[in-house]
Amino acid sequence: MKALLLTEDGAHYGDAPTPEPTTDQVLIRVHAAALNRADLAIIDGHFHGQTGGAGTVLGLEWAGDVQAVGANVTEWKTGDAVMGSGGAAFAEYTVADRGRILPIPAGLSYSQAATLPVALYTMHDALITNGALKPGETVLIQGASSGVGLMGLQIARWAGASLVIGTSTTAARRARLAEFGAGLALDSSDPGWVDQVLQATDGQGVNLIIDQLAGPVANDNMRATRVLGRIINVGRLAGREAHFDFDLHALRRIHYLGVTFRTRATEEVRAIVEAVREQLWPALEAGQLSLPIERTYALAEGVEALTRMRANAHFGKLVLCV
Repeated sequence: MKALLLTEDGAHYGDAPTPEPTTDQVLIRVHAAALNRADLAIIDGHFHGQTGGAGTVLGLEWAGDVQAVGANVTEWKTGDAVMGSGGAAFAEYTVADRGRILPIPAGLSYSQAATLPVALYTMHDALITNGALKPGETVLIQGASSGVGLMGLQIARWAGASLVIGTSTTAARRARLAEFGAGLALDSSDPGWVDQVLQATDGQGVNLIIDQLAGPVANDNMRATRVLGRIINVGRLAGREAHFDFDLHALRRIHYLGVTFRTRATEEVRAIVEAVREQLWPALEAGQLSLPIERTYALAEGVEALTRMRANAHFGKLVLCV
């Protein structure tokens, strides 16, 4: 089969063996696969969980049709239109654990469906499961113009947040955040952004921050969080290490939690997917949760798509059509 592979010289379009499903897996004929920043990290030599190294088929989320199922799989059958997450998505065929898959909502194209799994799983887990967001609370999402961030804005609005704040360092992107549920859009590189959060929340700060940046914004995040508020760190786009004000953390009695999929057991991931299906499905079927697609590429143009992602000049998702 054709695939986008990691070589010693970077991403390369070429041939790879067609995978075979194990007893708990499903074989998917991929029709579309969406790009994520983690793909760039893998290309740069980092591992994403167990995924990485020369010979790796790139890609983390996809949409397609079930071609075959393992002996233990009863939830899915050949011909089902599905979307899901897992490694080796940038290929004509991929395999996935039976519990990491969702049906494609009626009316969605494969390209639209391929943009959803990572964002849905990540932000439902961050906002609802770990963030314990309640109706009427206030939310700030750092890095809100990314695909995952845009989904976070929408889920926060769906969950009944009284105010949803999103940040982006690009003015053109900030101007579009309101389309996805942001009541206030701020520039996290502006030294006055914390004051703007406090002004919008009667001086108290927000109940919950979903942080995709970390690094140098960590202490400002705490200043923007109210006493007994929560910060859920899901990304470190601004840096993996920085000075941390432990006294500020204690004074504001903040619940600070880091989350990632990379160290979760199979059963934990299955529980996340099931929670998305149980709680967000009406919103998905009603078209209330969606992501914009800036551009689609053929699988053979995957290197070009990854180059565009690295340039960070896009808004919304980049998708490979297979």
